[in-house]
Amino acid sequence: MLKRLVVVVLIALLGTVTLARAQEGDYQRQRRHMVEVIQRMQSRTPEAVGAFQEKVLDAMSKVPRHLFVPQRVRDRAYANRPLPIGQGQTISQPYIVALMTDLLRVEPGDKVFELGTGSGYQAAVLSRLVEEVHSMEIIPQLAERARTHLERAGCGNVSVYQGDAYYGLKEEAPFDAIVVTAAAGHIPPPLVKQLKPGGRMVIPVGSPFLTQQLTLVEKHPDGSIATEHLLPVSFVPLTGGH
Repeated sequence: MLKRLVVVVLIALLGTVTLARAQEGDYQRQRRHMVEVIQRMQSRTPEAVGAFQEKVLDAMSKVPRHLFVPQRVRDRAYANRPLPIGQGQTISQPYIVALMTDLLRVEPGDKVFELGTGSGYQAAVLSRLVEEVHSMEIIPQLAERARTHLERAGCGNVSVYQGDAYYGLKEEAPFDAIVVTAAAGHIPPPLVKQLKPGGRMVIPVGSPFLTQQLTLVEKHPDGSIATEHLLPVSFVPLTGGH
């Protein structure tokens, strides 16, 4: 009887492992397709940006996006579209994540600040490209959830903070790059101040719930600032006191 029970348990465990491997293989195929879609969409990318860096596409092909979305929409995790993550927020479409990541022009030793952790997916992609990611989320439930997602995805170089990210993170500044994942009516001065000379910030600028402009901010070595509007986008609005 005991032997029969052991055999049954072993068969059940083997079936679970086999199913998990099959699901992971399916997710890998979906990620490859997602990257192919992103590459086809590069015709929409501004000429000044050019083709996405191979390392950005490689990061996109490896980060398990399905771990960053609710179970109810997991079957659409790799579709090139935004998805709801709760609390009135969304995870950006993969093309936009790739574009914003590429625009930052990050290097392996860089330190990056992210305003708006959301699901944690953008931070996870950046974590494969830089040394440190510091991400701040104003909604407590999302901040806690993102920590769990990032831990499950093995992103040990991402720190998630809960608070109003408009003011940045003075104790970790300056940053080589800053990414803002919510629409702001203006470029936050505290973030400009915390950007290193030679650094880049990518931010959607415009009115809430209307089309905004994805804006590239570059801080020159002498501290002067240059901005460039790249393309129309639609992001959830920045919340908090601003």
